[in-house]
Amino acid sequence: MNALLHLTIATPARVLFDSTEVVALRAEDATGSFGILPGHAAFLTVLAPSVLRWRAADGIEQFCAVKEGVLRVSGGHEIAIACREGVMATSGTSLEVLEAQVDAARAAQVDAVRRARVDETRLHAQAVRQLLRYLRPSARPAD
Repeated sequence: MNALLHLTIATPARVLFDSTEVVALRAEDATGSFGILPGHAAFLTVLAPSVLRWRAADGIEQFCAVKEGVLRVSGGHEIAIACREGVMATSGTSLEVLEAQVDAARAAQVDAVRRARVDETRLHAQAVRQLLRYLRPSARPAD
């Protein structure tokens, strides 16, 4: 039996974390918080929006905030997490710093959505103006 876990955390765009040097993992699903150690039984669950915590072989605790996801344990030591969005804390970062990073990422996302709506409204107005020009009867010269 392998004494360490292989943890992979990925979004559709990139791999946030990949290491074979993980001692233990804590995560959260709809039923609550749970832990995974080497030798864990095969397991599949849907993660709630939460902060994943794990301890590396060097004793450093690391964190990653995820916006939902799927966690799969296989072979007693392989943990694969697929999530829509995630913010990985740099090694040694406190939870307060991670919270600030998540807030900044959320604000950037809200701003991007706002800009997209403004652009969409602008394009819609432009299309309506083009239709009105096309449908508006042209001025006829007086007879």
